[in-house]
Amino acid sequence: MQAADLSPPPAASAPLELVVLGSGGPGASGRASSANVVLIDGIPRVLVDAGSGAFARLGEARLALAQLDTILLTHLHIDHAGELAGLMKARAVSSSGPITFRIFGPDGSPGRGGGAYFPSTRRFLELLFGPRGAFAYLRDFSAPITLEAHDFPASLGAGGEVRVIVREPDWAVSAIAGHHGDAPAVIYRIDHAGSSITFSGDIDRRGLAGLERIARESDLLVFNSVVLDPPGSPQILYSLHTPPRAIGEIARDAGVHALLLSHLSPATDQMRDAVLRSIRSSYAGPVRFAEDGLRVRP
Repeated sequence: MQAADLSPPPAASAPLELVVLGSGGPGASGRASSANVVLIDGIPRVLVDAGSGAFARLGEARLALAQLDTILLTHLHIDHAGELAGLMKARAVSSSGPITFRIFGPDGSPGRGGGAYFPSTRRFLELLFGPRGAFAYLRDFSAPITLEAHDFPASLGAGGEVRVIVREPDWAVSAIAGHHGDAPAVIYRIDHAGSSITFSGDIDRRGLAGLERIARESDLLVFNSVVLDPPGSPQILYSLHTPPRAIGEIARDAGVHALLLSHLSPATDQMRDAVLRSIRSSYAGPVRFAEDGLRVRP
């Protein structure tokens, strides 16, 4: 396989195409937070994360949503899941027929021993869209909506086996547990017609072994880049995120064909040259920094 084409694509459709709706992190830095749409044979089918600001970027992208039916949540932090209701409503008003969303995300954590509580994805959706949920009205607001919620076992820790969670006749989604501090997290990979995209989500070093397994020979690895190499960022952030030098090493070790840095913090955005030099010390493939609205073909 060839490395991903990180230049703007021509008009004709490709087997896989990524549209970055949100390339920023949790701060209000002028970027939308983490959100991506994956087109399969030119048709938007998969939403990966649903961070703040993605609703506006979705309108700017002018994507036809009538067949978007799969949602992958890497974890349930606000900057990855806070705009889920708005994006689902945008999909609902795009057609009048019944809609079935299959939604995947991590299982929950009990919040014992000083750790934060996170509901399972099923419970999260129930709190939003259940009969007594905050947005219960959406289930039949414009089109009848059925939610198929799936909890991926991530609270037990990073790694485990790669599991196929979606198997269509000509495309598939696989997943493995990541590690993002006390937030259960999932890493995803989409394969279609010999092309593949892997999404790291937010992971610290404990999630890298699993990422290497699932991302092997992936045409494009979308890696969340929040921190600088130590000691360039606050120490606490290294228990949540992966620094550039380690990103380059895992991209090399997994044999990925191209790297897209997204979920950028002001630090990584302002220190792009340093980030790139660090990655380049071990990884020689194409590297690009994401922007809201960027379209990439593996």
